[in-house]
Amino acid sequence: MPDPHNTDTTNTESSTLDKLDGESLDISAQRLAAIKAVLPEAFDLDGNLVRDKLLEALKPASYKASDDIPSFGLAWPGKQSAFAAAGVPTTATLRPCPDQSVDFDTTQNLLIEGDNLEVLKTLRRSYHGKVKMIYIDPPYNTGKDFVYPDNYGEGLDTYLQRTEQKDDDGFWKSTNSETSGRKHANWLSMMAPRLTLARNLLRDDGVIFISINDHEVAHLKILCNEIFGPENFLAQFSWRTDGNFDNQDKIKNCHEYILLFAKRKASFPHPPTIDPSTPEDSKLFNDSIRNTIVKNGPRNPVSEVLLHAGFPSAIESGTIRARSDKWPHYKNDAQFEDGKLVSDVIVSSGWSSKDLLTAFIENKYSTILDGKEQETVFEISASGAIEAVKKRPDVQSHVISSLSGLGGSQKAIDQLEALGLQFFDYPKPTSLIEYFVRMNYGNDSIILDFFAGSGTTGHAVMAQNAEDGGNRRYICVQLPEPLDEPVTLDDGVVCETIFDLTRERLKRAGKIIKEEAGLNAEKLDTGLRVFKLDSSNFTAWNSDPTTSEADLLERLEQLNDQTVAGRSETDILWEMLLKMGLPLDLQLEHFELEGASFIGVADRTKVISTAESIPVSALEALLDQDIPPSELVVLDSAFADDSARANIATLYKERKDDDGQPVCKLKVV
Repeated sequence: MPDPHNTDTTNTESSTLDKLDGESLDISAQRLAAIKAVLPEAFDLDGNLVRDKLLEALKPASYKASDDIPSFGLAWPGKQSAFAAAGVPTTATLRPCPDQSVDFDTTQNLLIEGDNLEVLKTLRRSYHGKVKMIYIDPPYNTGKDFVYPDNYGEGLDTYLQRTEQKDDDGFWKSTNSETSGRKHANWLSMMAPRLTLARNLLRDDGVIFISINDHEVAHLKILCNEIFGPENFLAQFSWRTDGNFDNQDKIKNCHEYILLFAKRKASFPHPPTIDPSTPEDSKLFNDSIRNTIVKNGPRNPVSEVLLHAGFPSAIESGTIRARSDKWPHYKNDAQFEDGKLVSDVIVSSGWSSKDLLTAFIENKYSTILDGKEQETVFEISASGAIEAVKKRPDVQSHVISSLSGLGGSQKAIDQLEALGLQFFDYPKPTSLIEYFVRMNYGNDSIILDFFAGSGTTGHAVMAQNAEDGGNRRYICVQLPEPLDEPVTLDDGVVCETIFDLTRERLKRAGKIIKEEAGLNAEKLDTGLRVFKLDSSNFTAWNSDPTTSEADLLERLEQLNDQTVAGRSETDILWEMLLKMGLPLDLQLEHFELEGASFIGVADRTKVISTAESIPVSALEALLDQDIPPSELVVLDSAFADDSARANIATLYKERKDDDGQPVCKLKVV
């Protein structure tokens, strides 16, 4: 019999199981905790951040009242609520759709159906700081293509109700007519939370490309400055779109823009590619860079340099007479044999790289490195000038802000027609996105597009992998926007939404790329895992006010079942993976122990069970392995009773490693 006066909670704590967090990663809570650790004085007694206290705590010692002037920025109705929407956690999940997928068990490519705001939140725990490149082609806000609702922060239930069918109020119709006074405000409120979430997903060396036209480019640039920081702006590309511009407009518009921002500009290296419109005879393709260092002017005063015998020369044999009529001046004759200076000579001029030249001489004419770590030598040219000869690196960088020769909408439409999918008005050509992909080092990175549209980004990633042997994988997200009427493709597949067309494009493109890959086809990943945004698989208490006894009894009855009716073990498994912060491209290992089935992740370092009941012996055996998993997640209903739950919890918490930490963390859902 336990002593009721004993207040020692050690045993109670050791017999309690940790709950797996059912919500998406709460970035706002993390930031508040970080601020509180540094500036506790900015919070009230209830732990709430007080804006005025925070501003007071951040004032510099040199602060003067006259410093309080309005800051420069972009303001619109609903701005504060729009940014707040990014920080609201979600309990939504992604349900796998193997029947709509290709090579579901092995592929690393993901296609997700759903409102990208909610989808980005569900991905936040698993992909925070892991995405190398984002490309998006959002609605241009022209009054015809903006289907996202004003309620940009809507809950998942509202979203599901909206996407099942068009309602009587025309919810799927444009909310963006030219006469709407909130035209730009609605669009900015739609973009702000999505870009905020996108930044959180980027790696430190990651970048985001955003296609846009004249309607919103000015506003988008300022918005991105706020979210990414103006110091991380890289370029505003002008992309000349190929096509026929014979129209009656006063000015023939033949370009669009692509904004490029980095997560951290200093971490993003020079892009390892050359502009595709560069002529083939450009010196960029030469093995070396050759430039004279003779440079006279106020900043380059004339000085003498002594060139010793043996100094390299482009003149195999011959003589340069002493001269003072052209630069550099030669104080005495210079004779050459076998491409080298025979005797010492003094030359004088203004020099652009005298320090490097001196270092080369002191290094006995052996190769030196310049400030960019390029291998550099010097030699006398046929005209007598001194030239620096730098070896070009194996990877060259020459990206210019004006893009041409990459095709346009017509080329993209032709690509889609070749796939039997001529249903998009202004798609992007794969060549444009492939060029952006090549701007990033690493051929095993994650590429994200959360306005997937026709699926160009996924197609481009597969095509680029086929070209250079890469293992990049894509994540594409597309809203299931209904088509005006269902479309039946040539193979009999019926498409009712834009998402359906996106999926079929990626399937068909992947098949063709695989067929054309030849010997490399086996290593090429052209599959796709399809997921659908949905409410959580786990029941939650409905806290809405009610006065109905029958309603209350129904809610209590629902809590007897831990999972939502109609959901499969596969649905539950993938939600558990998401809540654990594991990526959705994992390869899973199914194994048995003491008659119980488990799923192993990453060489069984993490283990999951979706079983409604697990023998205690299996849980004990899992812990007794030579190398037990670091984390085990099971359903709360898997235990026979409270006593079994408490015993297992105690066992797992008391089994510790050399550092005194539990060998395996056991969590329940």
